[in-house]
Amino acid sequence: MAAQDVRTAGSFPPEIDPTTPQVARIYDALLYGKDNFGPDRDAAAQLMESFPEIRRVALDNRAWLSRVVRHLTAEAGITQFIDVGSGLPTAENTHQVAQSIAADARVVYIDNDPIVLAHGRAILADNPNTTVITADATDPHSILEHPDLTALIDFSKPVGLLFIALMHCIPDSARPKEALQTMLSALVPGSRLAFSHLVSDDPAAAAELTDFMLSSTRGNWGRIRTVEEARAYVEGLEMVDPGFTDVRTWRNPDGATPEQSIWEIGGVAIID
Repeated sequence: MAAQDVRTAGSFPPEIDPTTPQVARIYDALLYGKDNFGPDRDAAAQLMESFPEIRRVALDNRAWLSRVVRHLTAEAGITQFIDVGSGLPTAENTHQVAQSIAADARVVYIDNDPIVLAHGRAILADNPNTTVITADATDPHSILEHPDLTALIDFSKPVGLLFIALMHCIPDSARPKEALQTMLSALVPGSRLAFSHLVSDDPAAAAELTDFMLSSTRGNWGRIRTVEEARAYVEGLEMVDPGFTDVRTWRNPDGATPEQSIWEIGGVAIID
């Protein structure tokens, strides 16, 4: 669907509010996507004014997703994925990367934005091994018990669980680490967790971006955390080489690391 003017707000179902920026749609705007509204594009533009590197962060995140899924499919032999907080469909989606390597790979996308459900199902209508469901990452049981997920995902076999650039969107009060642990508890040994988080070692920059996102989304966001706080999410898990690191350099010899106030750290863990 092409970008819509907010004057058409009355044409949308009540669960879709095109007048308030939403994280998935702001991300889509940063990726030069078209599935967003004027307020989302305005928020993205204001973000880039304060943080000129933020579009680069979004593009680097998307490139990391592709490298991760290629690794999981081609090297780890994973052929079923749960992509939590997937956002709107764009180029190099999880199912496109995985199915280019293993044609029978199955992918379930999870997002709490109803527009993701509408767009995703339209795009994936002819792909029986891929679906989208609306659920909240802070309610893992609603994900694990969803009939559309259990129809595609066989939990007796290894699963690739993707929590990519999601947890900074969730406030501490929602207990995001507990939600992640519940999801991990459903996986058999041999599964993998791909996890990343926006971080900063500049408290002022972290606070400025956090305050902007909280204000823009009317409180529907979390916060930029420190590297140590992000690392705590995967504490105790065995990380594949090169560990939990700047996603720009993760299995990417050409990944430059210029000085940035906000960046993304991530890695892939083996579930045993």
